[in-house]
Amino acid sequence: MSSARQLYQYLTSRINVYPPKETQAIAFMLLEHYLRLRNVDVLVDRPLPDSLVQPDWESIIARLNHNEPIQHIIGSTEFCGLTFRVSSSVLIPRPETEELVRLVTRDYAEPEDKPTILDIGTGSGCIAIVLARFLPHASVHAWDVSEEALAVARENARQLLADVHFAKQDMLSIAFPMPSTPDETTPEAFDCLVSNPPYVTYAEADHMRPNVLRFEPHEALFVEDNDPLLFYKAIADFGKYHLKAGGRCYVEINEHFGAETQNVFQERGYGPVELLRDIHGKDRFIRAVR
Repeated sequence: MSSARQLYQYLTSRINVYPPKETQAIAFMLLEHYLRLRNVDVLVDRPLPDSLVQPDWESIIARLNHNEPIQHIIGSTEFCGLTFRVSSSVLIPRPETEELVRLVTRDYAEPEDKPTILDIGTGSGCIAIVLARFLPHASVHAWDVSEEALAVARENARQLLADVHFAKQDMLSIAFPMPSTPDETTPEAFDCLVSNPPYVTYAEADHMRPNVLRFEPHEALFVEDNDPLLFYKAIADFGKYHLKAGGRCYVEINEHFGAETQNVFQERGYGPVELLRDIHGKDRFIRAVR
């Protein structure tokens, strides 16, 4: 293959587990990552120098055709214009989660606010790191139960020069200090809670793609069918005691449980509780005020 177009055509003809448009996008990602070739290089059929060192394309194609995500093969992905390291220990950030981040950044854009923000279940750190970068006046904290995920998140924060306070914490194991009298209060630490928690039920697994089921961490994806709102209940309960009055909670949700998730926050005294749709018109986010 002596030109960019020939190499592109070779890759798209050999990758056979994705629809054509996705195959083309993957081919462009491979060319950019390994050879720094852009889309325009393919369009103009740029010649490839004989001295160009190329990767083992056959091995890469085989991994792709085994449904291994392209992001795992190249080791990174783009999120909100930043490049994040990813691995099998963390979820690959999705475009919908970018919308969640934009909700928060719009609401806390004023520098004088100086909010304290907690990202619950940070995974790769994508939410917390983007918030720290886009809201430099904020104090950003991030929790995860997985040491492996926290290692990835800390490395991403280091690479992206983001000031985030990471800690290992299991949201489901927190014991809330219940007031013993009606007027007794507990410390309130945060102005904002944000989370993209596990919300896919096991009943939905049959409809998921193999590249997700085989290669992304199930503990970050799934909840039991008999308690699909488990994490939202825990987050809402935590916010009752550790979210400042007037503080906001933002969560990404399962599109099939929009009204039910909204009700979780309403039952716990939040208000207003907004159910918001994503760019595809699906119920995808809750914004709740304490």
